[in-house]
Amino acid sequence: MPEPLDHVLAEVRELLLAPGLTRAVAAGRRRGHVPSVTRAQLRPVTLKHGRKLQIVTDDGARPYTRNVTPGDEAAAAVDALLAEPFGNWHVETENATVQVRVTKKGDAQVHRAGAVAPVASQEHDRTKQWLLDPGDPLFEVIGGNAAKRRQIDAFLRALAATLPEQLPTPLRVVDLGCGNAYLTFAAYRYLAGRGAHVKVVGVDVREDQRVRNSAVAERLDCAADVTFVAGTIEEAEVPFAPDLVLALHACDTATDQALARAVRWQARWVLAAPCCHHDIAAQLKGSATPTPYAEVTRHAILRERFADVLTDSLRAGLLRLHGYRVDVVEFIDSAHTPRNLLLRARRTGADPTDEQRTEYDALAGQWGVTPALAKMLG
Repeated sequence: MPEPLDHVLAEVRELLLAPGLTRAVAAGRRRGHVPSVTRAQLRPVTLKHGRKLQIVTDDGARPYTRNVTPGDEAAAAVDALLAEPFGNWHVETENATVQVRVTKKGDAQVHRAGAVAPVASQEHDRTKQWLLDPGDPLFEVIGGNAAKRRQIDAFLRALAATLPEQLPTPLRVVDLGCGNAYLTFAAYRYLAGRGAHVKVVGVDVREDQRVRNSAVAERLDCAADVTFVAGTIEEAEVPFAPDLVLALHACDTATDQALARAVRWQARWVLAAPCCHHDIAAQLKGSATPTPYAEVTRHAILRERFADVLTDSLRAGLLRLHGYRVDVVEFIDSAHTPRNLLLRARRTGADPTDEQRTEYDALAGQWGVTPALAKMLG
């Protein structure tokens, strides 16, 4: 008998992250969808630095292997795979086997063998696994499909890992380039649920988005705390200097504009998920490649991928030079691949060291590029 797919994938998630996992494989595709990889295999491994979850993905050309640490890193990686539209999952644990096939209607046909707890007995645990309750009114407004819930949960886990356990109150948040704002609202609901008095402003260049998002805030009964303005990332007027700045999938140098404004505000925390990296890619195309790296930029696809890495490396370096501690981690979004990155920064106010300055100058100078963020920060 078919079961709701989101419930079954939640069950699969528990098995993938549990200590008893022995092996799991995801493959195939759902009707009308194509995963970014053709196959994924997971298994626990013990390495010199301890126990890891090994994930091997294959894009049809070659396999890619990574070993992630149990906890938030493994959870984010598993959530990214569960968001992919695979048609089949096969999960083996020490005591059970679960096989899942997604039907044409989007339900799940499940075969369970061994000591698998019934779905009903797992319901309480499934509810606890989400940082924002799947029954939250937000999902009634924006739609509550499984992929969107996993995306929101992955974002909130990254947010939780960035902020201290004891939140400041009031906590002032600005989301630059908020778009349709469902992550803006998710951040508000989650942070308010942790007991902080949260004030949020979403910024988007489109007036129709401001109107729409303001109406959603009214429906969620949070319009007093969550407001929206129409304007550019660089110039939109907001009523306060924020503690936390979000910039999720602002395209190309719009990410740099958001980072520059966060630095000028001296925001305590910044979460930025870059999207598109045309600026540095164009500079690489128009300049001589340093020896011995000509092969890296000779082919367009490799040059573009390298430009992504170089751009975000330079952004992280510039944030460090301006008093931030920076982590670069994976982020999940349904419109992007699981390899998408999140720049997670915390302001320390520390002066940059000579070594950090030299390292940044050498990297930018060797490749002959000037990042947009460097120009914006002067």
